[in-house]
Amino acid sequence: MNSNIAEKIKTVQERMHAACIQSGRAPAEVKLLLATKTVTADRIKEALLAGHTLIAENKVQELKDKYDALSAVPHTNHFIGHLQTNKIKDLVHCEVSCLQSLDRFALAEKLQQQLETNNRSMEVLVQVNTSGEASKFGIEPDKAIELVRQVTALDRLKVRGLMTIGLFSADTEKVRQCFRLLKSLQEQILAENLPGVLMQELSMGMSGDLETAIAEGATIIRVGTAIFGQRQYPDRYYWNERSNDA
Repeated sequence: MNSNIAEKIKTVQERMHAACIQSGRAPAEVKLLLATKTVTADRIKEALLAGHTLIAENKVQELKDKYDALSAVPHTNHFIGHLQTNKIKDLVHCEVSCLQSLDRFALAEKLQQQLETNNRSMEVLVQVNTSGEASKFGIEPDKAIELVRQVTALDRLKVRGLMTIGLFSADTEKVRQCFRLLKSLQEQILAENLPGVLMQELSMGMSGDLETAIAEGATIIRVGTAIFGQRQYPDRYYWNERSNDA
């Protein structure tokens, strides 16, 4: 059955537009990124052919599995999941344009090496754990600025902003505090005027909290379930896995 993905994208875009107007922001300031975890290549193609070409995966294996099937359709691929260093080669091979989940310098160094080998560069967002939940990945807020400083020494990585996953809570104000913290970090980093750091993107907000995120300054909203429906696996399959990877 056709799920009419184009109509669902339009509905989300209307929500985003209304949230921007309510917040006194220009709708063009905020981009919609389709989170395509567990979504088949055919359904992703439906979204791409409808004209929405900014997508993201959470797992490198899924990225690899869909790479050939999607290669003929123009699109821009981000990666938003936790990245282990032994998956970096595959990530670069799959032509990811932006890694939104950079959370440690050891990963940045390994990524720099692979990008040098491939004669490529990559945009990155530093993922910050603003909720304080032990189950979530991301660098601690008080260490985020130092990580950005360190990454400026790596010429293949282009720091473009910050990313966070808000608290999974029905309490809007608690979620809002996560987003405000990320915005505050962005302002602190901008004040340092670090070379090569644009700090123009705040990737925060998903299907259930996009209005709050936009009100607090989001420039990228990551939406999956509101467009593709409920996934095969719960969120913890993607976000709560922790590893000992450096």
